[in-house]
Amino acid sequence: MRLNPFSRELSSADRVVPPTGFTANLTVLTAAAMAFLAVFALALSLASGRLADRWADALARSATIRISAPPEQMEVQTRAVLDALATTPGVKSYRPLEDDEMRDLLDPWFGPDLPVEDLPLPQLVELVETAQGIDVEGLRLRLAAEAPGAVLDDHTRWRRPLVAAADKLRWLGWLSLVLIGGAMAGMITLAAQAALAANGQVIRTLRLVGAQDAFIARAFVRRFTQRGFVGAALGTGLGMGAVALLPAADAAGGFLTGLGFTGTGWLWPLALPVLAAVVAYGATRAAALRMLKGIR
Repeated sequence: MRLNPFSRELSSADRVVPPTGFTANLTVLTAAAMAFLAVFALALSLASGRLADRWADALARSATIRISAPPEQMEVQTRAVLDALATTPGVKSYRPLEDDEMRDLLDPWFGPDLPVEDLPLPQLVELVETAQGIDVEGLRLRLAAEAPGAVLDDHTRWRRPLVAAADKLRWLGWLSLVLIGGAMAGMITLAAQAALAANGQVIRTLRLVGAQDAFIARAFVRRFTQRGFVGAALGTGLGMGAVALLPAADAAGGFLTGLGFTGTGWLWPLALPVLAAVVAYGATRAAALRMLKGIR
């Protein structure tokens, strides 16, 4: 099989420049470690985005009405609230919470032995909105008129901090990817500079016989790019395997729900070796051309 001129030139450059040894192996190790970390940063970013969307959607479609009234008026006001919800546009479903449900809500704070039936707790009514939602201010005014002890909580003060926190985690994941790429570029640059410095005498000899800097640099760029790609592919594979072994949502008690990749999200990490090769190419080429100018 005949090689094209560009391939022959690359092959010639590889033959005239000695192997870079330890620095090339260091590139493989660095790329593998950085790609491994990048997989987790990517998983964090994607999972945080899904979490923010899920929290925003779930909390935006639910609300709670708290009824605080004397015992003799509690049943009357509860009935007034339920009647108001029955004729309110945008309400998909509603129901008052039972004593057992109230006890479950208070268990984390007061323990399982709390005598709910003996305490003057407010009555809670849970409602779920339809896709178009409800007129919050209109419902508040109606409740104030028909059930003065009822207060509507549309979860806005809970929803916004949760969604904001998830969004910040998403951006933190993307920022981590940028920092990982920068760290990898720095390590590869140092390795390339060390390789060029170690072959200073060879480079001077090649120049004496007419070799151009671009020809000499091409050999180093090709080697470090290949090793960056191989190392990143290895690290990506290990990272994806580690993500796949993370505990399931049920086993993690719900806290890690959605952490990792789902569906087509598993394709995202496959781009990391290509990006690592691009980073290695750019870092090595810049370092090589800069170093060659200083070698005389």
